[in-house]
Amino acid sequence: MKLAIYPGTFDPITNGHIDIAKRAVSFCKNIIISVVKNPLKNTFFSYEERIDLVKEATKNIKGISVEGFDGLVVEFARKKEVNVIVRGLRMISDFEYEFQMALTNRNLAPKIETIFLMPHPEYSFISSRLIKEVFILGADLRKFLPVSATKALRKKLYENKS
Repeated sequence: MKLAIYPGTFDPITNGHIDIAKRAVSFCKNIIISVVKNPLKNTFFSYEERIDLVKEATKNIKGISVEGFDGLVVEFARKKEVNVIVRGLRMISDFEYEFQMALTNRNLAPKIETIFLMPHPEYSFISSRLIKEVFILGADLRKFLPVSATKALRKKLYENKS
């Protein structure tokens, strides 16, 4: 495979996300980490901030680029002439939702395949939602987040307290 997309909200990007991206680029020459602009999701970081955070966290990883998109992931894949979507599965609880999404995408775009990757076990329980919750409560998240994401969370939390 030459090119795949790895779509998500990335609010914020975690070391688990980076693990999936690195592993995907090991068998696919190039990966576009695709940050979705989803008005239905109430994100902590703005669309632009999320794109910037992903770019900063992956800037030294060969074969990874970052782009934002709005709308259906299969339409973005068609636009980029990509026929593989990479998705991460942390826990069995993710499977039902991801499976449903993959089948819907297959119905909408039969030529686009979804590949599921599991993160390294040390990241298997990490979710962006959980990260934000424990961060607000004072947890040290350096082992779960890239340095840039940790700094951005601190800055955002400080802004919200002001």
